[in-house]
Amino acid sequence: MATSYDYAPLFRSTVGFDRVFNLLENAQRARSISDWPPYDIVKTGDDSYRISIAVAGFAQADLDVTFQSNLLTVTGKKQETANDGYLHRGIAGRPFEHRFELADHVRVNGADLQNGLLSIDLVREIPEALKPRRIDIQTNPAVTQKTAPVQIEAQKAA
Repeated sequence: MATSYDYAPLFRSTVGFDRVFNLLENAQRARSISDWPPYDIVKTGDDSYRISIAVAGFAQADLDVTFQSNLLTVTGKKQETANDGYLHRGIAGRPFEHRFELADHVRVNGADLQNGLLSIDLVREIPEALKPRRIDIQTNPAVTQKTAPVQIEAQKAA
């Protein structure tokens, strides 16, 4: 049973979070897509992550990893092999596609295929302009000193 959420009430009280709501809605739709092959997402440091996908039976040439505008796509398609001689075929080799929506400033650092696991390393690099910075609070000496109110003298009639 799929549960859908209505984000309309949140639109009334938030500004600039449209992309977040779109990501949530897309994630709900994507849940219906197969989760095969299984994968893990691990936080390996403060600003680093690793996605590990179990791709047993796939060679490096059978896999494709692409990154474009915050979307990481991993696809696998095995070369056709003859079915001759199989009494039981239990190792799945069907084509797959996984899509991962990455946050801003997250980039792919590299990918590695070892022992049937495809590991994709990600790192978040926040530009200096977007990092928090301390703002010094200054006092204005003209405002803090009490001065006598200036009175305007009317011209004296001569």
